[in-house]
Amino acid sequence: MSPFPVPQPGFERMVFQVPPAENEVDLKVEILIGKVMPVDCNRSWFAGTLQEGTAQGWGYPYYVLPGAVGPASTKMACPPGEAKLDGFVPVQGNGFLRRYNSRLPVVVYVPQGFDVRYRIWTAGAQIGQARPR
Repeated sequence: MSPFPVPQPGFERMVFQVPPAENEVDLKVEILIGKVMPVDCNRSWFAGTLQEGTAQGWGYPYYVLPGAVGPASTKMACPPGEAKLDGFVPVQGNGFLRRYNSRLPVVVYVPQGFDVRYRIWTAGAQIGQARPR
């Protein structure tokens, strides 16, 4: 981890590696940042933007969530007596879908208390075509 900066006070460095794939150009990795917290029947989220940085002298990318606003929630009435359960409340915004690269670790700096997860997206075989009008 020596090429990457030391986390700033109040932040944690989280790291994961995506598995090698045959056609990595057809894949994307979605970085999911959030907190596990009690939620009801409403949809809950934080708002934030994931920013990209570059490891000085190395050129390796890393990502920083400088902060998150929320949580926010829809305001539907939940069924009477429904208990709150622990759920993952994600940060939504720009910059979370990134290029897939199994040769480098994905390094993410998040405010303390936030978790990092990921999801892999695959391009479908069908390709559409635009037409002039």
